[in-house]
Amino acid sequence: MSKVLFVINYKNYEEISGSKAAKLAQIADKIAKKHRLKIAVAPPHHLLGTICRYSGPILAQHVDNAKTGSTTGFVVPELLKKSKISGSLINHSEHRIAPKDIAGLVSKLNDLGMISIVCVKNVAEAAKYSKLGPTYIAIEPPELIGSGKAVSTERPELITKAVNAVRAARNKTKLLCGAGIVSGQDVRKAMELGSDGILVASGIIKAKSWNKIINEFASAMRPI
Repeated sequence: MSKVLFVINYKNYEEISGSKAAKLAQIADKIAKKHRLKIAVAPPHHLLGTICRYSGPILAQHVDNAKTGSTTGFVVPELLKKSKISGSLINHSEHRIAPKDIAGLVSKLNDLGMISIVCVKNVAEAAKYSKLGPTYIAIEPPELIGSGKAVSTERPELITKAVNAVRAARNKTKLLCGAGIVSGQDVRKAMELGSDGILVASGIIKAKSWNKIINEFASAMRPI
């Protein structure tokens, strides 16, 4: 099994509503096994239960720094764990949270043995939050998200600097590349620049053929 990670963020697109969320997970599962690659899926919270048979990591799109008990409406890490959810995105550009909550959540997810993916918008944030020791830092310049213009081709120096920033933390945190990825070439470039994986949403969800595009991305993630 490859050590790199391929994350599919469903967001709240209509294309994955209802039973289609499970269909995408089934396709991703088959391709992950075919390429011996770890593919994680992150559906909306209300659809997490519909993909419970998925064999790879299942991630929440957001989690709250809240406790079990009287916390109506909050997404609690311990309860995600008991529901066999593998981890969560933290601080996505569409759902930013306070630095103290990022720190608290990374610590809590680490203690629970769960995957923590802290999303950052620039190298300064990559350097800051990698010191917390999350499983992954995902760098996604907000202006490129959903643009069809990949950070790996539009701003390759950003990935190189982010890789160095994460490595400078001298821990086990790895870097994921996101924002605007729409082709295997974008993926290959990200890997060549030192990324340990990718975080993709619209580039897959809005593609005409999920099978074709996931296969294309997976093939591009093979060792160089």
